[in-house]
Amino acid sequence: MTNPPNVRPAPPSAPQHAPAQPPVPLPPSAPPAGAAPVRRAAWAETSERLRAAATTEPGRLRIIGAALALLVVAFGAVTAWEASDRFTAADDVVNRSQPLSVDAADIYRSLADADTAAASGFLAGAPEPADVRKTYSTDIATASGLLITAATHTDGASESGRQIATLNEGLPRYTGLIEQARAYNRQGLPLGGAYLRYANQLMTNELLPAAEKLYAAETDRLVTDNDDARLWPYVSTALGALAFGGLFWAQRRNYLRTNRVFNHGLLAATAASTVLLLWLAAAQTVARSELDNAQRHGQASLKVLNDARINSLKARANENLTLVARGAVLNEDNKDKYETDYNTGMDELSAALSRAKGLADNDDGRTPVTDAIASVSEWRGLHAQASAADKTGDYKTALAKVIGTKNSTGEFFRQVDASLKLAIELEQKEFDTYASDGLGALNGLAIGAGALALMAAVGAILGIGRRLSEYR
Repeated sequence: MTNPPNVRPAPPSAPQHAPAQPPVPLPPSAPPAGAAPVRRAAWAETSERLRAAATTEPGRLRIIGAALALLVVAFGAVTAWEASDRFTAADDVVNRSQPLSVDAADIYRSLADADTAAASGFLAGAPEPADVRKTYSTDIATASGLLITAATHTDGASESGRQIATLNEGLPRYTGLIEQARAYNRQGLPLGGAYLRYANQLMTNELLPAAEKLYAAETDRLVTDNDDARLWPYVSTALGALAFGGLFWAQRRNYLRTNRVFNHGLLAATAASTVLLLWLAAAQTVARSELDNAQRHGQASLKVLNDARINSLKARANENLTLVARGAVLNEDNKDKYETDYNTGMDELSAALSRAKGLADNDDGRTPVTDAIASVSEWRGLHAQASAADKTGDYKTALAKVIGTKNSTGEFFRQVDASLKLAIELEQKEFDTYASDGLGALNGLAIGAGALALMAAVGAILGIGRRLSEYR
């Protein structure tokens, strides 16, 4: 049977079972819990993007601009840090460690002078001369006040802190022994001499060694601060040279590619970096030179002069005790201990004065040292006369030669002490001048480094940005 005309045949019916579709790939499963994230893909993607950017001039310019900005910022930041560190160390030299070193020397001098005054007052008899008593009281008050000042600026666990604690503990015991010696001396009892010797032993064996260690510790801290302030900023200098080289290379590259002599942004960045690099070099050079002068011409002389003054005080105390003990205290060689210690102290005093004269820079510094040397010679001559009189039993003449107001060892001891005091003041002034100049050379460098680095970074970014704008 045929289909009627104009009638389309019906489409064949769909098969009962459609053919299987190909499987759809599933997304990769997430990493198991606790597993470290995969970083290689991200790093590879970043590297690919950087390589792609580096193949075009705009991409290369962006990389160069970022590198230059980062470099000059690092230069400024490290310079600010190192300059601040050097400034802090120099400030410690001027305002902390050197003043504390001076205070430590004054503590030693005050204690030794108090011991000398106590012995002089004992020899003068009762009643004790008012000026001698006043000298003793002033020295003890000075030492106590300086110990309080030193304690407020010192860590208790440090070497200085331990010596300060020893001095604070022993000083009341010493003054107690002196008062007992005075009480017995006023009664005319020989027991007073024994208490004076006990007090001197406490001073000699405990207090003065502690004061000497305190002085040595503070002097070492001064040397450390000085060395820290003079340390050359190697990292800043290297980064500065690298920044200057990078900026110069970027400008040369710009010239070779565009035939333009100057890029204003890069030129400003180079100028700022150059100024900072030169400022850093000049400031550190001046600071090192001035602090070195302070160390060599000031502190070295101060140490020798302080040693000389200490030796003169110790020699004077032993000289007085020679007449107090009258040979009752012997050393291991069965010789008069105080006479032997006096001779040793005078030898050390003469040697220290010779060194101080050699270290003096000019006549102003040499004159008081020369005067002290002459007074030491007179002192020793009069002491020999006093010692000879004492050995022949002429105690009254010996006493007059030691504690008399005129033509006595006491007179020349006071001249030695006055000359050394003047020399110390002159050297202290010289040290302060040099050290302050060194500190001033570093002033403002840290802040200036930050400002110039920021200027250089902005200049580098603007300079590169000007080139990038040509590609838009």
